[in-house]
Amino acid sequence: MHCSRADGLGRRLLLPPAAASRGLVSRSGLLGFPLAVALAVSVCAQDTGTLQTELYGKGVAINVVVHSSSGEPVSSATMVKLLRDGFPAGQAATTQGRAELVVNGVGNFTVVVEAAGYPTAQKEVTIDATGRAQVDVYLRSPSSSASSPALSGRPVLAPKAKKAVDQGLEALAANNLGKAQKHAIEAMRLAPGHPDVLYLQGVVYLKERDWTKAQEVLEKATQVDSSNASAFAALGMALCDQGKYDSAAPPLEKAVKLTPNPSWDTRWALAKTYYQQAHYDQALQMSEMALSSSNGKAPEIGLLVAQSLTAVGRYEEAAQTLREFLRDHGDRREAATARR
Repeated sequence: MHCSRADGLGRRLLLPPAAASRGLVSRSGLLGFPLAVALAVSVCAQDTGTLQTELYGKGVAINVVVHSSSGEPVSSATMVKLLRDGFPAGQAATTQGRAELVVNGVGNFTVVVEAAGYPTAQKEVTIDATGRAQVDVYLRSPSSSASSPALSGRPVLAPKAKKAVDQGLEALAANNLGKAQKHAIEAMRLAPGHPDVLYLQGVVYLKERDWTKAQEVLEKATQVDSSNASAFAALGMALCDQGKYDSAAPPLEKAVKLTPNPSWDTRWALAKTYYQQAHYDQALQMSEMALSSSNGKAPEIGLLVAQSLTAVGRYEEAAQTLREFLRDHGDRREAATARR
């Protein structure tokens, strides 16, 4: 018994709550994740250049000027971090409000400034020419607004990569796999290690029924972002579709735990997993919740409810569930199974 169907992947199961409310497949606008900076990797030495390489025309010297809310360069201790397409590209402390970071090559960057007594500030910039560039960052007054939430270790997704992810998820929602594949390839080119990009690629693989590849990239997504309920749900689906029920249960359970109101797709997948593990009471509870919350979108869940009722010895209730299914959905292909 598979835990998902190819035509079900564009529905809420694989969608984060923010995008589900708009009918999209995930969360990149979804992507209502808090932006974050710190990663469990060292500063990307391969991306960081030197003043010598910059002078030879091979890179860019980015001069960051940090201003207070009054416009003057800050005098307090300040740390400037530079991210390239969401990943660390260097960091430096300011001297009289200035810090210089040299990188090899142009591209999209995020400047993150952490100054004592100020909310963390960040600015997206696009550097399209080698040589030197100046970026001015203005700090907000601590009294003018509440401090920004602490950055959690989740990498920032640069604008171009975010656009590719959004378009890919929208294509999946429209069941346009070819277009989704195109945007996933572009997103992987721009930010191959970002959890939102990995999630998109994983869902594309699920649509293609390539469970092994889907498992591989979705495992990476959940390792980078341990709060991504959609990625955990999709990972559980990929494992379930391979018959790896013992491995599928933990990510599905975590997806349910991370979401205040889990999607019916996630509950259905977890119910199937419980049934295959012979956890019939849990399978019954989860399948009933899935059927109720699906609001008629997947009446075939009723077959799993009937199976679970039979497994716990509630035979008449199981029979009644099957009768109701045949009465209301006798023209569906699952009707033959219900009759048997």
